[in-house]
Amino acid sequence: MSEATQTYRVLGLELGLEEPEALLRERALAVAGVGAEQLRGFRIARKALDARRRGGARHLRFVVHADLVLGAGPPLAALARALRTGRVVPAPPRGAIEVAAVDASARGAHVAVVGAGPAGLFAALVLARNGARVTLLDRGPGLRERGRAVAAFGNRRVPDPEANLLFGEGGAGTYSDGKLYTRVEHPLEVPLLEELVACGAPPEVLYDARAHVGTDRLHRILPRLRGRLEARGVSFAFQTRLEALIAHAGPPRRIRALATSRGEIGCDAVVLAPGHSARDTWHALERDGVVLEAKPFQLGVRIEHPQELIDAGRYGPETPRGLLPPAYYALACRASEAAAAAHSFCMCPGGQIVASVNQPGLLCTNGMSNSRHSSGWANAALVVTLGPRELGAGTWAGVEFQEMLESAAFAAGGSDYTAPVQRAPDFLLGRETRAPGATSYRFGVRPGRLDLLLPAPVRDALRHALSRFDREIPGFASEAGLLVGVETRSSGPLRLPRDEQSRRARGFANLFPVGEGSGHAGGIMSAAIDGARSAQALLERGIEG
Repeated sequence: MSEATQTYRVLGLELGLEEPEALLRERALAVAGVGAEQLRGFRIARKALDARRRGGARHLRFVVHADLVLGAGPPLAALARALRTGRVVPAPPRGAIEVAAVDASARGAHVAVVGAGPAGLFAALVLARNGARVTLLDRGPGLRERGRAVAAFGNRRVPDPEANLLFGEGGAGTYSDGKLYTRVEHPLEVPLLEELVACGAPPEVLYDARAHVGTDRLHRILPRLRGRLEARGVSFAFQTRLEALIAHAGPPRRIRALATSRGEIGCDAVVLAPGHSARDTWHALERDGVVLEAKPFQLGVRIEHPQELIDAGRYGPETPRGLLPPAYYALACRASEAAAAAHSFCMCPGGQIVASVNQPGLLCTNGMSNSRHSSGWANAALVVTLGPRELGAGTWAGVEFQEMLESAAFAAGGSDYTAPVQRAPDFLLGRETRAPGATSYRFGVRPGRLDLLLPAPVRDALRHALSRFDREIPGFASEAGLLVGVETRSSGPLRLPRDEQSRRARGFANLFPVGEGSGHAGGIMSAAIDGARSAQALLERGIEG
């Protein structure tokens, strides 16, 4: 019989840039007042670089939270004192992929998972690990064929509507920065990250506060993840587009099959993870009686700088670059009486800007980077939140606004995926940029009046934010800052409402909307957690429970 244990988290340990992580164990024991003989296990829970100024100067160091696994029992006097000070706390509970009690109706049931992005992949993993039969379908191709289609778009400037940077194995995150962190700690986060580590992700993603995989590594990890799923019995159906739900009349309605571009697929339940750009799928779902509602979403531009400018602004000009990775930033500007709030999103150090599109005649930018962050450029979205309050209460108002702006950006760039750009000072002063200069965007750029292309509230909010961000990172709003337009798909403008306990779509007994495309997540890990948690709810409560 294994020994009972209890886990405590030691907060706020400091580690110098050149100090080895091995020192953390002894420092954690000292803070907790625990002897090494009492230790049953140790792990780093979170590690973040602290680059803040203090007293006008920087003292760069890592701040670490670490977990100590101790024998069970009442804490000793020194540990009790540390708990009272708040330097040590009970570690948050760790979740598990396995479900303790699977409902009889879900055991062996056939579940169709729509969408092979993170929400769909991890929903399939949880279902298969707990005894369900799973068919995972995606309108796009597998990774190898998808890569060929992306390369063809880069060479010919003609997008494939079904195989692109948005659709296919891995979802939109496959061609992104590969960020694997969330803003909230969730019990399922570590178990899901451990699956990625088993597939080749670096072990540091388990605790790095800015965990990043990179597009190149994702292309090695995804085939291994698919292999693990297939070993559990998951059947993949790529290049298979959902066209309609075939359901028994309700209320509530019960789906018995999916009509797809490759024929009918019978099923006992459906996990729906369509991605944030599946606009035609949203229309098809609405025709089939699925409730959709407008929700707030983010819209703006990409901004790009030389990475060395960001490094100097975050680390200080005197910091040796060999000790630190290319610098990251997350900036936010609160609303004022004259301007709405704005913030940076999906910052890609050492990355590149890409055209993230699936429809001809539309232009939307995004950022991506490889694991080494080696491009010499830093880019991020600068976005403002819009929603029904600004655009009207119509369900499709946000989608229509996105498409209008993407069409205008495509035309402003010359209708060949060249992007319209404006230097930061020109955007602030309302004038055209004469010479855009170099950029990582492979399709090229041309001067464009982004200040006129964007709606006035977004323009004014971004101007206010640029001036604020320039104080945080000197040179951010200088000639070195190039705004590239437009970024419209940082999040989706629609939500498929669901019951948050059962996770079922309104009006349906066995439809489970998940992830970004259903309006319930934002980012790789939050989508993965959302898909996994909904799969667990299906297993715990049953197909129609």
